[in-house]
Formats: sequence, structure tokens, C-alpha cells
Amino acid sequence: MTLSALKWVSTVFILTGILMAQFKIYPYYIFMHSIGAAGWLAYGYFISDKAIMTNFGLQIPIFASGYLYYHGYIANIFELFS
Repeated sequence: MTLSALKWVSTVFILTGILMAQFKIYPYYIFMHSIGAAGWLAYGYFISDKAIMTNFGLQIPIFASGYLYYHGYIANIFELFS
């Protein structure tokens, strides 16, 4: 796959994940968005773009925490402060 194709395929996954989130298809949108974020992370690595790697690299653990919360493996940290 070329780098240009990687960007476009990853973009489609991210936009599909965002659309799924708008229709409350939870937690499945997390997987869709995460695949796109992983693609952009790989793209950033291949071109050595630290800003892209930081942006998309940090999205993956954020989405992972939401998935773990959904399944009851971790608590909602915001409830601790209320």
C-alpha cells in the first residue's frame, strides 16, 4: 500500500468511526476510529512526523480506556471528583 493510500484508507476509517459515534453505535465506533488512528500513526512514523504520531498515537490509549470502561474493567475517573 502506498503512503497516499494509507492516508485515505485511514481517513475513511476515522470518519466512519465519527459517524458511528453520532449514531451512538458504542463501543464499535472505537474500533473503527482506532484502526484509522493506527493507520495515521504508521503514516506519521514512515514520514517521521512527530505531530501526527503524537496526535494519533495518543488517541489509541484514550479509546482503549473508553472500551475498558464500557466493559467494567476500569472506573470512570470523573465520577471520583464529583
